[in-house]
Amino acid sequence: MFGPQLCTDVGAGSAREWLVPDGVGGYAMGTVTGLRTRRYHGLLVVSGATPASRMLGLASLDAVVTLPSGARVRLGCHEWAGGVIAPAGHSYLSGFFLIDGIPRWRWRIGDIVIEREIAMATGRPAVAVVHRLIAGGPVRIAVEALCAWRDAHGEQGPAITVTPTADGCVVEDAYRIAGPGFAAAGEWFRDVRYREEAARGLQDQENLWYAGSFHARLDRPGAIAEITAWADDRDQPPPPAAAVVDAARARNRALTAGADPAEAALTLAADAFVVRTRTGPDVVAGYPWFGAWSRDTMIAYEGLFLATGRFDTGRELLRSYAATLSEGMLANTADTGSVEYNTADGTLWFLHAADRHVTVTGDTDLGAELRPALTGVIEHHLAGTRYGIRADPADGLLVQGATGEALTWMDARVDGVPVTPRAGKAVDINALWVNGLATLGDTFAAVRDRARDSFARSFVTLSGQLQDVLGDHTMRPNQLLAWSLPHAPLRPDPAVLTRIGAALLTPMGLRSQAPGTAGYRGRHRGGPGERDTAYHTGTVWPWLTGPYVTAWRRLGVEVTDVLTDAEQHLTEYGLGSISETADGDAPHTATGCPFQAWSVAEHLRARKL
Repeated sequence: MFGPQLCTDVGAGSAREWLVPDGVGGYAMGTVTGLRTRRYHGLLVVSGATPASRMLGLASLDAVVTLPSGARVRLGCHEWAGGVIAPAGHSYLSGFFLIDGIPRWRWRIGDIVIEREIAMATGRPAVAVVHRLIAGGPVRIAVEALCAWRDAHGEQGPAITVTPTADGCVVEDAYRIAGPGFAAAGEWFRDVRYREEAARGLQDQENLWYAGSFHARLDRPGAIAEITAWADDRDQPPPPAAAVVDAARARNRALTAGADPAEAALTLAADAFVVRTRTGPDVVAGYPWFGAWSRDTMIAYEGLFLATGRFDTGRELLRSYAATLSEGMLANTADTGSVEYNTADGTLWFLHAADRHVTVTGDTDLGAELRPALTGVIEHHLAGTRYGIRADPADGLLVQGATGEALTWMDARVDGVPVTPRAGKAVDINALWVNGLATLGDTFAAVRDRARDSFARSFVTLSGQLQDVLGDHTMRPNQLLAWSLPHAPLRPDPAVLTRIGAALLTPMGLRSQAPGTAGYRGRHRGGPGERDTAYHTGTVWPWLTGPYVTAWRRLGVEVTDVLTDAEQHLTEYGLGSISETADGDAPHTATGCPFQAWSVAEHLRARKL
């Protein structure tokens, strides 16, 4: 995928990240150069009680090759306080490849070529790392284990306990590392620096514990050194590392059989977000720092489950989420570990997801099972529920809002104050409301028809553009839902869609606000406050490509070039995936999570239309 020109460029190569998920919420993640640029990067990041409560375990395995001449070459790559890069193992890289979802590096040292592959054992927190001699030799290889055991969002504490075993060690009684010829060490590598955390205005340094090294002799091409690390049952090691890699490759090939390259990449990307937790299937909203959010899950549902044929898993997930309904609202447990009901749209997206599941799969049994719960959602919204969410008896439209809350998907707050509160009658919320009423057929026909008529009278302006919130004419993309949902309240106007595209469309997706409007911010950069202020005031959101493409398709117009643009992004940031956000201003550099569920899901859904 990448040759030496990019791999040896510490800036460009370290800006491209790879991800290998374990299927239970954990992952391995890093960069093309091997430089760990985030506190979240590591080879064994373990999910806890929820996908968001992750722990960083094995941070890195640094290879040191001893040549026939006796010279030692370090292939690791680290940045230290002050910006020093040492060792600079990336300077020996001849290539990086992401084939069938398996990252592979090749280092060339004269006539000697060493290869590394990494995979995870699907269904358990276990990583496998294989070093292979490709050409030249014989060589000796030492692989140094740098360890931590801390919250993935935090920094390593001042102490760590390592217990030697016959083939490696156990760290903090939490995970085990095994491989050939282990030699215990015991030393702090101090002031490791994470440049991406520095750019985000966060703590950017920590110390890592050098637990020891594994040693092997690679006599001839094809010889391998295998290392595994796992964090569940320490007395039940995973299969040998090479077998784990081969199994992962075979699984990924089966998932993508018959797909073109872009669809194959998106299919594998989608697979990363669907996880099996202790309570059943769920969706990781984004790697590396998000857990499960009900809004994200339901927006992504059609792309992640229906477009990929995960009908049974999706059925199980919808039933599980339905059990969280309270006062007609879906729980938004999110990353807090506690149950919250703080979205106006998450529940309405749930109605949409359930309707799409039954429509696509023909699973009328599930429809009948969920119908009382879905009916209860509508009844609670008609009567009024939390946060001032209620149907206005005057026009049937849904109103929402509460002091200090941001209940739509544009939910960023700075110092507790919503940046775009959008309280009142919001266009997307009411498009979802009309759509949700329609999913129940004629049960609420009178309410549906009244809300649809009121929508057309209230939101449509003289130009045909829709108000974002009644009384707010700011050009935002939320109006796309009024034309793109299956039971959308309006038919698209090509002239209006053209104006929206001219103002909001970028190669990365649609801006959250039009340039030149009050409060527009074109760069999603800086510390937390700066980034949150820009989050929905100009920042590009790739997931919005889905509604945009769908609205045009309702007119019989295919905008395939918009989807093609996304294919170029598959090699730019989170490799093989689509990012959470991007700068509103050119060159629209990707920001936020490199791997985002609804971004991938909506592109995959749109391709399947």
